[in-house]
Amino acid sequence: MDAPMIDDSEVVHNHKEKDDERQEREHFVRILNSFKAYRVFSLSRITDSLRHYDGLPGHHKQLIPDFLKHMETVQSCVEQNSRIIKLITQDAEHIFENQQNMSNAGEEEPDSKSTLPRLSDMEKVKSTLKQFVRDWSDQGQHERAVCYDPVIAEVVKRFPADNCETSQVNILVPGAGLGRLAFEFARRGYSCQGNEFSLFMLFSSNFVLNKCKEVNCHTLYPWVHQWTNNVRNADQTAAITFPDVDTSEIPEDASFSMAAGDFLEVYQDPETFDCVATVFFIDTAHNIIAYVEKIYEILKTGGYWVNLGPLLYHYADMPNEVSIELAWEDVRNVIEKIGFVFEMEKLNVKSTYTQNTHSMLTYTYDSVMFVCRKPS
Repeated sequence: MDAPMIDDSEVVHNHKEKDDERQEREHFVRILNSFKAYRVFSLSRITDSLRHYDGLPGHHKQLIPDFLKHMETVQSCVEQNSRIIKLITQDAEHIFENQQNMSNAGEEEPDSKSTLPRLSDMEKVKSTLKQFVRDWSDQGQHERAVCYDPVIAEVVKRFPADNCETSQVNILVPGAGLGRLAFEFARRGYSCQGNEFSLFMLFSSNFVLNKCKEVNCHTLYPWVHQWTNNVRNADQTAAITFPDVDTSEIPEDASFSMAAGDFLEVYQDPETFDCVATVFFIDTAHNIIAYVEKIYEILKTGGYWVNLGPLLYHYADMPNEVSIELAWEDVRNVIEKIGFVFEMEKLNVKSTYTQNTHSMLTYTYDSVMFVCRKPS
């Protein structure tokens, strides 16, 4: 009797699955290690500043008598941030449904090259701290008013509470970040799901939405890593408190969830959502056309896509990364050719993203806002 034939394609497929799982675990551990390395990484920057100060001539030191005191304050701010980060990561391995897979990730050798934090990871930890300002602090109210409120208003206009059962309106917020926009929809009674790919964001949004039980119960120093363009020393060590609202304020009949993963891979079922709301998201694509196609696919007939943001194109000029950079006129043509109908379009919407309003250097985007409908 001949031996049973082995399907080479199945072997390759199984090997690829195991390899993908290993890479996923390694990535998870690396991001977790990045948070854990925050204190040492940040204190090393202070050490550098102190070393440079020590190299100054004595009469130069006399001209800046408050320098050492300011370094002590900066260090205290870093220590407080480190305490918040410990709270963020203490239950991180349990935030996903596949807890067993994530728990196994901890079995990786801690000194494994693949799980060591990269410099880019440490920069993302610092930028994540700034996200708390934008999404969950009083200081971020103006930025939210410019970026979130117009999008919310357009959605409410099309799905008014006095004309529909809001809990039956399914809204998706891809690129949800720390979850504030998605929370605001759920807070108004809509059934909303946020989608996020970044573990930095997912760890932090889980902490805010599920662990913070009181308003403004935590203190953070988001600008402590800004060493340049400060008008006053106090600007670098300015504090925020968060969250500025009770994150449990969601109607019982509304559904609110966060889904982890790549937007293009997570959502495979067509005609699922009544509305897709994207803020500072569509330019995170390797190929923006694929995003437009996916949004059209998952929207129900008659559903709406509401967008606000620039076209920064996150992967532009990054080595070994695919990036299709289209001008707005081309993106607009793509949206129409795929089948959407524009109901509203507004250019030059002045908007910012995690900006320090006290800094000598700020960036303002002339964003585009639009509302499109998937026609019957």
